[in-house]
Amino acid sequence: MTPTPPTAATPPPRYLGVDLAWRDSTPERPANETGLAVIDADGTVLDAGWARGVDEVEAWVLHWSTPGSVVAVDAPVLVPNATGMRASERLVARAYGRWHVSANASSASLPWLGGRTLGERLERAGGVYDDGVVPLPAHAVGHFECYPYTTLVGMAELGYDDKRPRYKRPDLTLPKEARREARAAACDELLRRLGGLAGAEVPLRLGSHPVSAALLDEPSPLVDRAYKHREDLLDALVCAWTAALRARTPERLQVLGVDTEADDRGRRATLISPARPEQRLGPAPVARLGRGAEPRLLG
Repeated sequence: MTPTPPTAATPPPRYLGVDLAWRDSTPERPANETGLAVIDADGTVLDAGWARGVDEVEAWVLHWSTPGSVVAVDAPVLVPNATGMRASERLVARAYGRWHVSANASSASLPWLGGRTLGERLERAGGVYDDGVVPLPAHAVGHFECYPYTTLVGMAELGYDDKRPRYKRPDLTLPKEARREARAAACDELLRRLGGLAGAEVPLRLGSHPVSAALLDEPSPLVDRAYKHREDLLDALVCAWTAALRARTPERLQVLGVDTEADDRGRRATLISPARPEQRLGPAPVARLGRGAEPRLLG
């Protein structure tokens, strides 16, 4: 693909969120659903929905990306370690453990690494991996790894001042008959708070698209399959908002794994995460976007 320099008619940057299923499709078994969402600078949801498999996700990202767009992926994107845990994942608990947030371990030994595959595909298409340390080329479409929980507790606007919302797995400390209702209630409360971001410094307008508006209008289901369908889209919207935060207010984010050794292409396996002052692990600023020299565009 030959990059085309942007012109006055080029659409403005967009902010894409991908809640990626780690296992890709096989002939015998389709992948789990991936949640997808894209917003513009006003927080308007331009598209929201689901896909299955890296092929469909890649096609969606290529379709919606414009010069300067930012893609936030909830999945391990760069996985240089053969076994064990990446430094960025260990640092999640150190920075956000007080809020009951930690990360799962990922390594090259895992059987499913859809995030790594997607990252390689996007780079082949002209995208640039964003580790938050090295400034990206001007007008590049950058993709980075994020973790929705760190956004939810790291952005004070959402009001999770002491603990993450319990909207994913059922709370096993509750009686069995109460667990799904409690999970649904936590999800609905989270969506209520996300619905209040329309007037935020970096806005998110869930009501601007029929698919995302349905999250506000309909109560969360209790059945696991239907609930997971809803949760994947919710996380994709949080990722899209995180992408907008990355582009517009980088000073409110931190890079976890900034001291990780770069690979032979100069890339570090990092997580870029919103952070309150008390969650910050160091003074290193997050690199601003679009300060390099040469454009590289998806298309």
